[in-house]
Amino acid sequence: MSAGSAVGEVEPAGRWHALAGLAIAKFLALSTWFSASAVVLELEQVWSLTTATASMLTIAVQLGFVAGALFSAALSLADRFPPRRVMAVGALGAAAANAGLLLVGAAGPAIALRFATGACLAAVYPPALKVMATWFRRGRGLALGVMVGALTLGSALPHLVRGLGGLDWQLVVIATSVATVAGGVIALLGRDGPYPFPRATFRFGDALRVARDRRVQLASYGYFGHMWELYALWAWAVAYLTASFQYVGMRDPDVAAAFGAFAVVGIGVLGCVAGGALADRRSRTWLTSLAMCLSGASAALAGLVWGLHPGIVMAVMLFWGFWVIADSAQFSTLVTEVADQRYVGTALTLQLALGFTFTIVTIWLIPLLVDAIGWRWAFLVLVPGPLLGTLAMRLLARELGETTTQTAHPP
Repeated sequence: MSAGSAVGEVEPAGRWHALAGLAIAKFLALSTWFSASAVVLELEQVWSLTTATASMLTIAVQLGFVAGALFSAALSLADRFPPRRVMAVGALGAAAANAGLLLVGAAGPAIALRFATGACLAAVYPPALKVMATWFRRGRGLALGVMVGALTLGSALPHLVRGLGGLDWQLVVIATSVATVAGGVIALLGRDGPYPFPRATFRFGDALRVARDRRVQLASYGYFGHMWELYALWAWAVAYLTASFQYVGMRDPDVAAAFGAFAVVGIGVLGCVAGGALADRRSRTWLTSLAMCLSGASAALAGLVWGLHPGIVMAVMLFWGFWVIADSAQFSTLVTEVADQRYVGTALTLQLALGFTFTIVTIWLIPLLVDAIGWRWAFLVLVPGPLLGTLAMRLLARELGETTTQTAHPP
């Protein structure tokens, strides 16, 4: 089911309508991911959190996602059950766990609830990618780019709610829980496309077997480098902006940082769409290499502009936010094209699970580095990820027989 095999085929009617519906479902369902991170500065005061404990509110979501994804991959859930039903169940579970934050008053139970939120979201993200691939053969990179754009906007939503709601953390929790329930309902009401993947039967060794494919491995190595950088930016953008705006004496720096963080994460929607279109037209390995080079350079530059005029800071951060996510969907798209078609869902879930493991390290490191050396140098720890990811993409391009001028996928 490669992109190239679809040349000359008539694409199914309704695929863009299906894309819009599934993207809206994913946008709403993923809003719980950063619901606590967006209000971490308020929770530090309300619950008397330390820097390490505050970091765990975000890290716990990543850990939960990894645990849930590994469980799903081991049982091949995304390949054995209707993926939309899996999405709906995951969304409802995530909403319930997120709403539980309103009932606790200490870090310990809150961290457990954030872990449960991440575990449930593991049933939302990978199946959504697989469903959309059943609608698209040609233009799959753009379609999955739109899907990751929906995730990006959903991740940004808590920052917008925080800015509009006057820094009321309970409002953020309530709004994101309601949105996640709505996303699950919308996912359940949709239907799959006319290009289904073969239904898998469960064998425990299948997850390991699909992971040994060299092309899947290289696509995943690129993804790991990308993830080393991505979630650290998303998790700490609001703290970075708050500190920078306070340093220059901006009026209402907290509110400005909330809207700024929404813009930095939200602009990734445009990056995802542009990245998908460019990848379909040129090649996925070319686009991912370009995006990681530009985002890695932005990570280095962000520290140098910290504390300068807010316009300069936001320009750099918006550029970073655009390119840091522009390639994300293409790593998953590559897996849908090169993996054993019976186990695409399992391969995607494994890639995501291992990739999110890397995010835990950098989310934990950034605040420690800020305490030790300040914001001017902390983001430098992110630069090696995109550099190594680019190397993996160049090796994959060679493996696929691509040239620097080749259009590897039909538009």
